[in-house]
Amino acid sequence: MDNVEAPRPAHVLVLPGGRPVGTTPPRPWHMSQMRMRLFADALRLRLSKYDIAVDLVDYRYRGWNGDHMSPVRDGLRAIESVTRRRGDVRLGLVGHAMGARAIAHLAAQHGVESLVALAPWWPTDDADLIPAGRHLLVAHGTEDTRTDPRMAQSQAMAAGDRGVYARWRPLPGAGHFLLTDPRWWADTTADFLTCTLSGKPTTCPGDDHAS
Repeated sequence: MDNVEAPRPAHVLVLPGGRPVGTTPPRPWHMSQMRMRLFADALRLRLSKYDIAVDLVDYRYRGWNGDHMSPVRDGLRAIESVTRRRGDVRLGLVGHAMGARAIAHLAAQHGVESLVALAPWWPTDDADLIPAGRHLLVAHGTEDTRTDPRMAQSQAMAAGDRGVYARWRPLPGAGHFLLTDPRWWADTTADFLTCTLSGKPTTCPGDDHAS
């Protein structure tokens, strides 16, 4: 009998939003933390049947903090922790706002295959850091006044032009905080991660908007 290679395990890390500058630690009651803790729980419920684990990344500081790029460092530690515990894993990264900026900076790390950027804060063409061959879903409310959906769409399309498997999903009338139709945000994210990480034959959300 031929040996059948077991599929590599999959693990998703969720990175919350934050502030451009903030050197105090986030607290559990801060909205950015509460929002993504609930979001991670929703993903866990949806992805557990595919044996995809989900963890929320703990930040040491609330802000991006210039060249220090605090959430990138925290995300890198989380990736290293997962690989120490689980070995060679297929990684999915989910980020909201500042967290979406962080995952763009982490996209070249070994094992990262799939990225979901929710209302991304990409002020300096951060999506240019995502290597060709990665899977990227960008979801954005069309009425977001904190981060620019047009800039996010433009960067998603540019990523697609250079070999990223990029998909764009707008939510008409929605703002920044994932409060409009929260089930849509969770379902869209979970479906995309299932498509790109589980190995199950399925249609990825956003295929009709692929760049």
